[in-house]
Amino acid sequence: MTPRLPTSLAVLLALSPGACQPGSPFDPATDFIVVGVHVWDGTGTPPSELAVVQISEARILSVDPVFGDAAGSPDPVDTIAVLAGLLTDANDTGIGGHMVLGAYLIPGLINTHGHVGGTWVPGSGVEYGEYMFNELQRYARFGVTTVNSLGGDRELSFALRDASWRGDAEEAAGDAGDERPPPRARLLVAGPVVTGLTPGEVADMVDRVAAMNPDWIKIRVDDNLGATTKMSPETYAAVIARSREHGLQVASHLFYQEDAKGLLRAGTGMVAHSIRDEAVDDETIALFRETGVCYVPTLTREVSTFAYGDRPDFFDDPFLMSDVDSAQFAAVSDPARQERVRASGAAEAYGRALEIAQANLARLSEVGVAIAFGTDSGPLGRFQGYFEHMEMELMAEAGLTPEQILRSATGVAAECLGRDDIGTVEPGRRADFVIVGGNPLEDVRNLREIVGVWVGGVEVEGR
Repeated sequence: MTPRLPTSLAVLLALSPGACQPGSPFDPATDFIVVGVHVWDGTGTPPSELAVVQISEARILSVDPVFGDAAGSPDPVDTIAVLAGLLTDANDTGIGGHMVLGAYLIPGLINTHGHVGGTWVPGSGVEYGEYMFNELQRYARFGVTTVNSLGGDRELSFALRDASWRGDAEEAAGDAGDERPPPRARLLVAGPVVTGLTPGEVADMVDRVAAMNPDWIKIRVDDNLGATTKMSPETYAAVIARSREHGLQVASHLFYQEDAKGLLRAGTGMVAHSIRDEAVDDETIALFRETGVCYVPTLTREVSTFAYGDRPDFFDDPFLMSDVDSAQFAAVSDPARQERVRASGAAEAYGRALEIAQANLARLSEVGVAIAFGTDSGPLGRFQGYFEHMEMELMAEAGLTPEQILRSATGVAAECLGRDDIGTVEPGRRADFVIVGGNPLEDVRNLREIVGVWVGGVEVEGR
């Protein structure tokens, strides 16, 4: 194994002669470097050789190779000496540095379909805003630095959304003079899910939700395996048309392939779940290609519908138990609830749906449909942060390569959300990134080896 120096090594920095040079001057109060990492930038290019990443004013300033254009691979001992020289050859600039020799720096993960605050219980002793903040911190500790919360969002969610995108360097907790709050995942919100039985009803509700200034409009087109009434094509077309008048796109919850076709023809902006009733056909593939709409698998959504009939194996996973919501863990472990899951009959159906969803994901990815990473985590038993790692492993099980999975969770996810400031490690992008010990392009399970997470250039505590 390549020798590794301690992480989070705060130092005074001056660059040695002949080594990489900074892209532009630093501000010692807010800026730092990460030394000795391989950078996978989220654009689809291969990981870099050992590099120095410069962060300035909460943005990526530059990504430079340590050894410039020199040919060959230096001996590991020499490499350590050069990198140590970058850190020890210090002056009084006061710049901070982090050195993790041979680790991998990747963009922060983006969940295009999650939920925040939905399991809060009034009278629990925790205020709603604090509860949401805690959930966003948990997401971040698992490497998820942006969450698109699709439905059920309250008024306070919008304020927390706005604060999460405010200028990172000057963000304050509230009144002037307050300390900056600890970093957490950034937030996008859809507000209340739009419902209604007629085009007139849903148009009025779209107007009310649009007045809240959401990032998306969310609808559900699903009969819950025949148990409820499904939104009609005329009604969802009215939602999409009215949303377009407000300059908003619609994220559509669905289950059936025929509904996917209708929603794509009507102009939905996102297919927010897998098609799970049958194999995707050529017509569906053609519609995705014509529209360019992103497909969000949410494979772990299916897992949550059948896993809790008994005690799931992943309850023995130390990675989950290191940062688990104990109240949710207790709730899904309740024997009476487990019996209800076993007796419902839906568990078996959703188990089959997962197999279909994985096959459809593989097919759509193979033909070039944009796959945007999403999990539907947040409701009871869908453990935020952990389920994102489970989702990637299920995607790998379906046949996607680690690179395809990582792209779906970084650069592609950002494009699908219409964001040009996150998703890649490039100059000018927000400094949201994760450092992991192993190469995630060899195995997505290496993403569990979290060395550190940064949001807006500030390290997330607790990992």
